[in-house]
Amino acid sequence: MADAPPFPRSAPPSYAPTPEPGVAGPPSGRKRASLLKRCSTWLPPTAVVACVGVALGFYGVSAADLALFSLYIALGVALPGLLWVRALYRGTPTLTEGLALGVTLGYALEVLTYIPARALGVPLLVMAWPIGTYVLFLAVPRLRGHWKGAPGAGRTPLWWSWCTALTMIYLVVWSAVNVFRTQALTWPAMGTSFIDMPFHLALVGELKHHMPPMVPTVTGEPLVYHWFVYAHLAAASWVTGVEPLVLLFRLAILPMLAALIVVLGMVGRRITRSYGGALAGLVSTIFVTAPSLYLGETTGVFTWKTVQSWSSPTQTFGALFFAPIVLLLIDLLGRKPQPRGRWVLLAILLAAVMGAKATYLPLLVVGLVAVALVETVKWFSLPRRPLAALGLTAACLLFAQCVLFGGARQGIVLDPLSIMRLTLRGMTGLAAGAEPPSAVTIGAALLCVLCGVITWCGIVGLVGRPNLLARPVVVLVLSMSAAGLAAALVLGHPHQSEGYFLQASYPYLAMLAVYGLMLIVRKAQVRLRAMACAAGVGVVAVYAIRTLYGVRLPLAPGTDYTVLFLPYLALLGVVLLAVVVLRAARQSGIRTCALVICMVTAAGTPAAWFARVMPGTFRSPVTTAQAPAGVAANPVGAAAVQVRNGTVPPQEIPEGAFTAGRWLRAHSAVDDLIATNVHCRMGYENPCDSRAFWATALSERRVLVEGWAYTATNMDSWRPGEVVETRPFWDGERLQANEAVFQAPSVEAIRRLRDDYGVRWLFVDEHRISPGVDLAAFADLRLRDGDYAVYQLPTADQLPGPLSDNAKPAPPAPSSGARQTG
Repeated sequence: MADAPPFPRSAPPSYAPTPEPGVAGPPSGRKRASLLKRCSTWLPPTAVVACVGVALGFYGVSAADLALFSLYIALGVALPGLLWVRALYRGTPTLTEGLALGVTLGYALEVLTYIPARALGVPLLVMAWPIGTYVLFLAVPRLRGHWKGAPGAGRTPLWWSWCTALTMIYLVVWSAVNVFRTQALTWPAMGTSFIDMPFHLALVGELKHHMPPMVPTVTGEPLVYHWFVYAHLAAASWVTGVEPLVLLFRLAILPMLAALIVVLGMVGRRITRSYGGALAGLVSTIFVTAPSLYLGETTGVFTWKTVQSWSSPTQTFGALFFAPIVLLLIDLLGRKPQPRGRWVLLAILLAAVMGAKATYLPLLVVGLVAVALVETVKWFSLPRRPLAALGLTAACLLFAQCVLFGGARQGIVLDPLSIMRLTLRGMTGLAAGAEPPSAVTIGAALLCVLCGVITWCGIVGLVGRPNLLARPVVVLVLSMSAAGLAAALVLGHPHQSEGYFLQASYPYLAMLAVYGLMLIVRKAQVRLRAMACAAGVGVVAVYAIRTLYGVRLPLAPGTDYTVLFLPYLALLGVVLLAVVVLRAARQSGIRTCALVICMVTAAGTPAAWFARVMPGTFRSPVTTAQAPAGVAANPVGAAAVQVRNGTVPPQEIPEGAFTAGRWLRAHSAVDDLIATNVHCRMGYENPCDSRAFWATALSERRVLVEGWAYTATNMDSWRPGEVVETRPFWDGERLQANEAVFQAPSVEAIRRLRDDYGVRWLFVDEHRISPGVDLAAFADLRLRDGDYAVYQLPTADQLPGPLSDNAKPAPPAPSSGARQTG
């Protein structure tokens, strides 16, 4: 069956011709109204820009950095991307939609251009693609018309523009409160940043100076990771001169979020065929959260992550590329003829998501296989379009796994219900290594499925419409979701990263749920008042169940595990009672179904957010307590998660690390190798949490061995039951040679580190050096600031004797607040 016609768009604006001399023109009032209408269309984006400017200015971003970055995104990414979108996509997207697609395509082309440019040693060659685009679209007559856009481009309703703008303003405020406020740009407050931020910053530095990239914290380790977002940040830093720190902590994610919101709105309108449905689906996507019926904060699969993320820029970058892929597939998998340029766009975006977040590709393969099977049964012939899309996706998946990731599994193992066991440990307070009963684990998995059913039960509204249920986009999303759930339940990972498979389809499930709810409500002719009453019952029921049962997480010692299931059984009882009451009131079956779906949907995300603002239902004393310094080596349950992933206590942040790192960046060559005596996170030395990345992040130089937790060697050696962060370093000889210089320095130790491993600099936390050790007797002290010092190793002809004055480099000007020697 052919796809339904696209949703209606607003008619193109008409402009009155200029009146001839002597002919009366339109009334001045109409001119004024037209001018006001045109001005009003620019108010929403103006409000967003103003909000962004205020937030960034308040949290330390200079006007120059903001202007340079904005200019680069506008002229180096968005505008050339818009031109290519108009040439390849065709159709009639609005200016806002075209810019969002242009930003997304621009990111993809930027990254794919930066990779060879950086490999050639000319990173600024990344500007060849926007400059070449401008030249091409000015020189070729057939392409010049794309500067003006399609003549039939629609105009976005003003209320939709304001809704999109308010959504973006919310995300800016959310970013300011949750990210800008806590992720400082200055030391030592920067040292308390989220645990993975220095790792991200280190990878930006690596991609800025090297191609192909390696793991900068352990030299020689291949970087088998989705690193395209770091290539974008590196390219932006080269072109604008803005510090990678400012890009990562403040600027880079904002245009991604803006483009993602607009493209998801486009997808929502294609699926639901209405602006209102798209808005509901967009809101559900932004605010999605698990329908927890417990007091306190949940963990694991009961802590759903939203599509927007600063702590995981790879997730946001991948979600941005995947949204237009879904948009294109909605068109390409239909029966209507499509421009060939859309296949080109699909290929480029698949190549981009391949290195941005490869989690999406295996799910997309499963979804396209399901679409091909359904289309074959429906039309009794092999569907060429789904098979072509499947071929492109499979090719990108194979290239990613074999080339980008080198076949590494990055800690992914076959370990059924691993994520459920980890979740239960956090919920019940089990000690690390303890296993919950199998029956309880299976029950928790069923609760996970039940949470999804509650949140997206609107999809049930499609069941009575087989023709709509068989739409390619519906089959695609449902198949991807099923595959994601299966992957999350069957695979295991030390950081529960299998949950990303579950998260990938959240936005599109939300769109389908809204679509199904709209269909069944219209069919049952349910009025808005009745829908509001049913939703109110769902919200009140959830709040009452939380309060009356009072199941607080983590469970107190000795509590029976069955209490975890009682609140959800009570909710099922409320649903059955509602069905009985509605049928007793002589409501039709379809109307009863519609009202119950409204009630259950409200018991999901709306009730979860309602509970957050009500007293006594969300926060838990156990999970909000800050882990103290020197915490016990083997904490249990939820406390273990808090301790392992908590921020570094402020008193543990050493002084001088930032100054030393930046000095080293300014006075060393990009290929110089560093050795450091810091291998454990500050405040987490016993046992050693090897997620230490600040030396690499601040200096933008490779280190012989710093933190090894996220390396492929460490991840692939992990086995269920181990704590991957505290696994010992696998190359004992290298680590011994590294430590000998700091703990027992000698001429032989210095020579070995320099000649055998190629080390040129020492980045030293002097608090970690044994008393009486004098490194200055064997290496040249170049800088000391606070707790940190930087030493330069002598050349081969300067050993074993003392350093000669004529062999030393000329000392640069001393840094502010730092003591420089030499």
